[in-house]
Amino acid sequence: MRLTATLVSLSLLFLTALTSAATPSRRPFSVQDVNLWKLAAREKALAAAQRSALVLQDSVNTDFSFEPSHVRPDDPYAEFPEQFFTQPIDHTEPSQGTFKQRYWVNTRHYVPGSGGPVIILDGGETNGEGRLPFLDTGIVEILANATGGVGVILEHRYYGTSIPVSDLSTDNLRWLNNDQAAADSANFMANVKFEGVYEDLTAPNTPWIYYGGSYAGARAAHMKVLYPDLVFGAIASSGVTHAALSNWEYYDIIRKAADPICSAHIENAIKAIDALLEVPHLRQLIKGLFGLQGLEHDDDFASVIEGPLSAWQAKNWDPEVGSGRFDEFCEALSKPIVGAMHSAALPVGHEDRLLTLWDEHKVDFSILNYAQWIRENQVKRCVDTEATVEECYGTYDDDKFTDTSLDQEWRLWLFQVCTEWGYFFTAPPDPEHPRIVSKLMTMDYATKICRQAYPPGKYFTVPPMPNVTAVNALGDFAIAADRLAIIDGEVDPWRPCTPHSDYAEDREDTILQPFKLIPDAVHHYDEYGLRDITAEPPEIQQIHYEMIAFVLEWLKDFGA
Repeated sequence: MRLTATLVSLSLLFLTALTSAATPSRRPFSVQDVNLWKLAAREKALAAAQRSALVLQDSVNTDFSFEPSHVRPDDPYAEFPEQFFTQPIDHTEPSQGTFKQRYWVNTRHYVPGSGGPVIILDGGETNGEGRLPFLDTGIVEILANATGGVGVILEHRYYGTSIPVSDLSTDNLRWLNNDQAAADSANFMANVKFEGVYEDLTAPNTPWIYYGGSYAGARAAHMKVLYPDLVFGAIASSGVTHAALSNWEYYDIIRKAADPICSAHIENAIKAIDALLEVPHLRQLIKGLFGLQGLEHDDDFASVIEGPLSAWQAKNWDPEVGSGRFDEFCEALSKPIVGAMHSAALPVGHEDRLLTLWDEHKVDFSILNYAQWIRENQVKRCVDTEATVEECYGTYDDDKFTDTSLDQEWRLWLFQVCTEWGYFFTAPPDPEHPRIVSKLMTMDYATKICRQAYPPGKYFTVPPMPNVTAVNALGDFAIAADRLAIIDGEVDPWRPCTPHSDYAEDREDTILQPFKLIPDAVHHYDEYGLRDITAEPPEIQQIHYEMIAFVLEWLKDFGA
């Protein structure tokens, strides 16, 4: 049965709004990642101001005392105090000075006099503190326990507190590149002295096993290739060893792996929205349905509404640490519309599921649910911070991206994206290819922030396009070496950029060169683990036991 609705009456269906605390995940770079980071910072500042106001208000009539400033709630990782290693800012020009690179050590299982090994986890493109769970119960703890070794988390230069510069200007970011980061790791491995360990555990005298996930997974593989004398073994988990300007395949993996009904909802919605945006007098109306009528540019609108898709990467086999947000979004798309006579069981796009909007334009009812999701989970965040949607999600104001202070952490990975790694989000190049993102997501739209955020400096200029050859020259899809393990997830949206890509040659899985694909796994599922491995799901137990097995076999060859 066909229903007719006006924009006003439709808006009455969407009275409930919820705030989302989600933060951008590391996906193909979207300019909205920067906007979401800024919005989260604004929310944090607003919350802090509100707390301060309450304290001042309470202090008028209340006598109270503060705890000493050094007192903190129980720290679950107090066993692993932060430590620091001195690194040159520029390994090719020592006169540039030095900085302190942060690291953490787990010596629970180390047997003095045993000679190692050292299991080192590359912190990658984030604050190293976020990797401490892997030192406590995850892959570092698992392998250190199995081998009687020392576990280490090494924070990547420029991230967390391992900052070598006074601001994040274009010139000061010029040392944030693959070569310098790899040289950091090599220098650390060859020279570090662990507190409380009274023997030399440096490489190559001690076997070091280098682990990384995602970008850090590519670094693990690269370290094995670049420094084979220092890196005895390496494990690249979801390692993106293939750099690409466009990674449109990221969303295609999601489209294929998600529940077919959900994928059909999204695909149908995006196709209809793109069509409505091409009708001049309907453009603002469709934006208004999503609560984004104040967003000036259509491509900004299209970028905002693909936001829920990134929640796929946040899945984890353990619901305590993973996100169910993507599944919640899918469920919301099928939610019955109040007062509508359609049947949710009918195929997406069936005439009895259609609502007639403006000028006889018909859409599947799931678009209304899509709009509600965006209003409740993204637009309301702007309302709560008293910002306009243009201030929140607009990307055409160059001044929005010029702050170079150290707290503008979004500038770090973006700089790596713009200079060497790419992975820009675009629609599929074939207009006939099924898609769950708008055709307005072009390379020009995705890359303009590189020009906005990084004007040419005195010493460094960001290239027009990232030099992905600098990454791919290290092995690309075919990267391989003895004692280099490749581990990926079957439904990881980053799999198209790993050696398990459909574009890559298949390989044999051997002890010397493990090549493993975890069934139904998303992003580096092997990195997280439970203290009791036997309590993990079977497929996670299996990969952890296999990793223990091949590392133990590798170690038999040390010194041979």
